[in-house]
Amino acid sequence: MSIVDPRTGEPLTADTTSGDSPASSQGREDIELILDVDRSNIQQLLETSMQVPVLLDCYRPGDEGSQRLTPLLEKLTREYGGAFLLAKLDIDANQEIAAQLGVQSVPDVKLVSQGGLVDHFQGALPEKQVREWLSRYFPAPEEVPASPEEQAAEALAAGDAATARALYEQLVQENPQHTPYQVNLASASVADGKTADALTILDNLPPEERDAAPARGVRARIQFGEQAPSAEELAALEGRDDSEAHYLRALRQIADGDYEDGVEALLALMKRDRQYGEDAARQTLLRVFDALGADHPLTVTYRRRLFALLY
Repeated sequence: MSIVDPRTGEPLTADTTSGDSPASSQGREDIELILDVDRSNIQQLLETSMQVPVLLDCYRPGDEGSQRLTPLLEKLTREYGGAFLLAKLDIDANQEIAAQLGVQSVPDVKLVSQGGLVDHFQGALPEKQVREWLSRYFPAPEEVPASPEEQAAEALAAGDAATARALYEQLVQENPQHTPYQVNLASASVADGKTADALTILDNLPPEERDAAPARGVRARIQFGEQAPSAEELAALEGRDDSEAHYLRALRQIADGDYEDGVEALLALMKRDRQYGEDAARQTLLRVFDALGADHPLTVTYRRRLFALLY
């Protein structure tokens, strides 16, 4: 597939004969690693690709997949330290360019080198798969210290909610417009028992972010936490094998963020006692799917299993 200039229809290939090309007159260290691209600089981008490969991140504002993938690409671009550049193309604002590139769905990431398209992938792939894709073309970067985001995620996974919360607070201070950090701070606040703080953060998000799946997921955890049994009540369920006990244990798992075990328990309860609580297990599963978002791996897997069970 060739890339063409939507204004002229001519191939978007750099002119290598001119010594005045911006790409030829500056070193790689002088090139900004992450930039936005539009009609005003698409030709310069192609010229730059003669010197250094470019990842073209075609995204749509407000798209959940794009919101997950773009921050990951930004992190990897910095981690690779100049092995490639990241150019971000808003396809809604640049429909002609998107059409010429053959973008049909987002996110769509294209590798451009020497003025031409080398490869691409579509969808919000998890980090492991993106790294595997990059490894086809670039040597893996040297091991780098964990970023603040990674440190916060590790602290949260280890049960150190206070440390995670402090790290996310710092990230929000440094990047006040980056709403995923605010959602992560709300999540860490819930884990740290600061539910009121979490709700304040969520309420102050922009409307489109407030209603998106990540924020809904945090709100759902708060709601499940309000409905789930306390530690004392959970202990009192010890030895009980009735439907209510199974349902309450599942709520506690979901409230604690253990979604996989929680939805597995709800699915098992549906098989065992579909009528419990006026179909409470199925309704709760649907709430969890809504909170996680349609593209979440657990949603995809368990929605399919729920469908098979029902039909």
